[in-house]
Amino acid sequence: MKGLRGERLGGEFQKEISSIISNKLRNKYSSLSAIISVIEADIAPDLKSAKIYISIYDTNEEKKLQSFEIIKQNAGYIRHELSKVMHLRTVPELRFILDGSMEYGTKIDKLIHQISQEFKDEE
Repeated sequence: MKGLRGERLGGEFQKEISSIISNKLRNKYSSLSAIISVIEADIAPDLKSAKIYISIYDTNEEKKLQSFEIIKQNAGYIRHELSKVMHLRTVPELRFILDGSMEYGTKIDKLIHQISQEFKDEE
């Protein structure tokens, strides 16, 4: 959603969804990964749907995917909890998307470090 209102709503959604996942959802599912971040909330202009970008950091890939599935399965619960906090006529349908930018950044850092190390060894 573009514009100042869209940015403000996106920021509020991001903050509140992060709070719901870290508090209420974690109390229901103790198997959730330790580090779960809401990267961005992209809300449609008509407020009917929202894409929520989630980043999960876990050393175990299987546990990471399991945590993402728990979040996806509880989208209705998160939406319901969000409706209690946000004062909107309708709360958009939430669609969660796994964001891999943290892993990508870590991979690039490792490659740069490796190239740098090889360059120093050649000298």
